[in-house]
Amino acid sequence: MAEQLTALADDRALLGRTSTAERVSDILRSRIADGYFPPGTRLSEDGIGGALGVSRNTLREAFRLLTHERLLVHELNRGVFVRVLTVEDVEDIYRTRSLVECAVVRGLGEPPYRLDQVAAAVAEGERATAEHDWKALGTANIHFHRELVALAGSERTDELMRSVFAELRLAFHVVDDPRRLHEPYLARNREILRALQDGDRREAERLLETYLAASLQRVVEVYRRRVAP
Repeated sequence: MAEQLTALADDRALLGRTSTAERVSDILRSRIADGYFPPGTRLSEDGIGGALGVSRNTLREAFRLLTHERLLVHELNRGVFVRVLTVEDVEDIYRTRSLVECAVVRGLGEPPYRLDQVAAAVAEGERATAEHDWKALGTANIHFHRELVALAGSERTDELMRSVFAELRLAFHVVDDPRRLHEPYLARNREILRALQDGDRREAERLLETYLAASLQRVVEVYRRRVAP
């Protein structure tokens, strides 16, 4: 926990002078999504509040917001914990991803598309692979899908999927072989990017559907083996 709190202290400057529970929840959501707080981690009010320099009431409100997003869970007389997902949670996350991400690609309209950030996420994954940093590759893959969703130009959709992707990262924490989970999808990311660069959104949607189905199968397989029912 000491390392995580040090990293949070670095985020303190993001709060500015008008600290709010929403900003605190944004920081914690990002840290959860990036893997700083694994599932089952108890979040210390004193430690996190001190690292961010916020009041107990502000932090509790941030916890409440993230509990509503299903990233945290409050256990009576024990405290607040990062949620441990179930197989059903994972299946629902992928169902939501398929509905939203495929709809975004399907509705892109006529090319050319603004793909700079999508391409940057692919490059991020390539760097992580070259460094054999499989956790960073998982983060890059999430960034790739986040940038796909951003092509819709919808703040509401971005907000919805931000919490979905944070939940997804919770699922990745139980994977015993992150390289096996993440590495094959870098090539799929390149294929989807190439299809969009060619202006073929139908092919991009087909590739994305296949991608999400394969990823769901793999993650659920791991969950059934490693997470108690």
